[in-house]
Amino acid sequence: MAEILTTIFFVFAVIDPIGSIPVYLEATKEFDLVYKKKIAIRASIMAFLILLFFIVIGQLILEGMSVSLDAFQISGGVILFLFALTMIFGDGKPEQEKSRITDYKHVTIFPIAIPSIASPGAIMAVVLMTNNHIYTIKQQAITTGIVLLVIGITCLILLTANHLQKRIGNYGITVLSKVMGLILASYAVQSILSGIGNYFGSI
Repeated sequence: MAEILTTIFFVFAVIDPIGSIPVYLEATKEFDLVYKKKIAIRASIMAFLILLFFIVIGQLILEGMSVSLDAFQISGGVILFLFALTMIFGDGKPEQEKSRITDYKHVTIFPIAIPSIASPGAIMAVVLMTNNHIYTIKQQAITTGIVLLVIGITCLILLTANHLQKRIGNYGITVLSKVMGLILASYAVQSILSGIGNYFGSI
């Protein structure tokens, strides 16, 4: 049970639903309330399908390119760590993604579904967390269910985004995103150390 709660907390950190609130509000500012809700639901479904694709296919693609498990762990950890640093020291996930919005007619996929919800960090994390060489089918199914749960929570958060932003404020959202970045950085370093340890242990 404790392991499942830890996984839920980590997936929540890497997807960072709270950090998606300003992006969602900016992307949907030209639409009425009903259409905003449709965008939130569609973007959440699309984000889950993107993450599910990488859960199922991601490792197969890498293995088809003859990438070893240890190299995958190390490179994945480095990418996650760099992504975490942008969350901690950068302008923040919201400001970066808000600045990329140029077409308000197609905001469901970009930037809300990807990269706001299904971010590069989230994609890499789910691939690492469903590694066929480490986790059983049952464990991978549980992780997939947790991803679905967090995406569902994300959808609910976006549906109440206006209210939450008023209660938390932009400053509060930025602080929470940086805390999520710290958690993600810790996981990334652990992945790098595990990959290095396994590599030298196999020599």
